[in-house]
Amino acid sequence: MSTTDTADARPGYAEALAELERILSELERDNVDVDRLATQVQRAAELIGLCRERIGNARLQIEHVVAELGAAEPGNGSARA
Repeated sequence: MSTTDTADARPGYAEALAELERILSELERDNVDVDRLATQVQRAAELIGLCRERIGNARLQIEHVVAELGAAEPGNGSARA
């Protein structure tokens, strides 16, 4: 299995965010299962890291596309034939 396959096995941003919302909802209840509390908080931390990574990757891709568009505009000193 390649690293791309491994990354794809992780939840996407929307799925991770939905799971985070479920965990938050569970933690906000009056009858929080203390035995699951540490596990839920750990999972939430993992999901937050995943979401930050996905956002960072998307930002880099967008910056790359915008930079390419800027370089392709007439008058930017790039000679395109």
